[in-house]
Amino acid sequence: MILSPFEWTIAKRYMLPGRGEAFIALVAGISFVAVMLGVAALVIVMSVMNGFRAELLDKIVGLNGHAIIQAYGGRLDDWQEILRKVEATPGVTRASPLIEQPLLATFNGRVEAILVRGNTAPDLKRLSDKAVAGNFAALAPNAGNVAIGSRLAENLGVRIGDTITIINPAGRSTPFGTVPRQVGYTVSAIFEIGVYDYDNAYVVMPIPDAQTLLLTGDTIGMIEVMTTDPDTVMQTVAPLKQALAGRAVVTDWKQINASLFEALAVERVAMFVVLSIIVLVAVFNILSSLIMLVRAKTRDIAILRTMGATRKSLLKVFVTIGFVIGALGTLGGLLLGFVFLFFRQPIVHAVEYLTGQNLWDPSIRFLTDLPSRSDPVEIATICVMALVLSFLATLYPALKAASTDPVQVLRYE
Repeated sequence: MILSPFEWTIAKRYMLPGRGEAFIALVAGISFVAVMLGVAALVIVMSVMNGFRAELLDKIVGLNGHAIIQAYGGRLDDWQEILRKVEATPGVTRASPLIEQPLLATFNGRVEAILVRGNTAPDLKRLSDKAVAGNFAALAPNAGNVAIGSRLAENLGVRIGDTITIINPAGRSTPFGTVPRQVGYTVSAIFEIGVYDYDNAYVVMPIPDAQTLLLTGDTIGMIEVMTTDPDTVMQTVAPLKQALAGRAVVTDWKQINASLFEALAVERVAMFVVLSIIVLVAVFNILSSLIMLVRAKTRDIAILRTMGATRKSLLKVFVTIGFVIGALGTLGGLLLGFVFLFFRQPIVHAVEYLTGQNLWDPSIRFLTDLPSRSDPVEIATICVMALVLSFLATLYPALKAASTDPVQVLRYE
């Protein structure tokens, strides 16, 4: 489809219509804007949904691991032996003992449901990157210090240095019944994972402190496992699942968050199909503008044919016109989409300010900020789809122009 100087001159002339052809220019401009908006919408929505899935996966997996080994009854008595087996499993990069237990916390008369989490020293060090106040270094065993989520700190009205009381209903047995166990802990750090449910509930402490609080002795609740590839985690932990059958249950991140990630996958496909219709509508605009151009230039086409222009030349001219509109619209859509993604958070705040509505409620959306992550393969697919549809839209008008019979057109001229 290489154009000769003659063909390129005609194509440029028709892409920039004269004064009497302003309506054709308007329709062509609308086609350009429609393609640009369609491509931009696809880029923005798919990047945001990819970012949502990736951020959610990173934060959930980063805190809970790729798989969890949990004993029936909630206690692993021989966890040291199981931990050695897990660490020796091919594909496992890290395994850590873990304690998680829902309890209650009080401060100045306020009561909140919490999730006490006992971590090893290396895990606490990794979590220290999420600290927004205080210092994780103070979380030494038996020091009486804890770190809490930022949302939980807001709900309780807690600051660094304050003492919260954690209530364990399974306390000491007395002649008058079970007395709940109440232990005071100093808040030495406040962290923010970025997932609302975690920041709103987690209280993190060293494992020995959690064992003391829960009166579990030297047992733990579960073992979290990190593997080389989160997508193949079940194949990696399959030997462990067989070896621990009847003693513990092995679940991966896909099973734990199955409903959430399946809903995201379905919504992602649905949004791509729906937004692709916008590009299809824009392509029909290119088709209509070219048909109008061919109708308006029928006499010119007939004259060009009598001057020696071939059908192939006219075909190339009109295909080029439509394809250039689609290509420029695609390029403009990419630029508009990336600009929107770069300023996405200020745009969200501006829309919230103008409408008075909270568009991104962390309690509903899980994440505190609007995420974005562009997939080069997906962006390339969007561009190729827009260009192919634009090319296909040019074929009928171009063939119609190429088949013009100059004798019939110029008979009465």
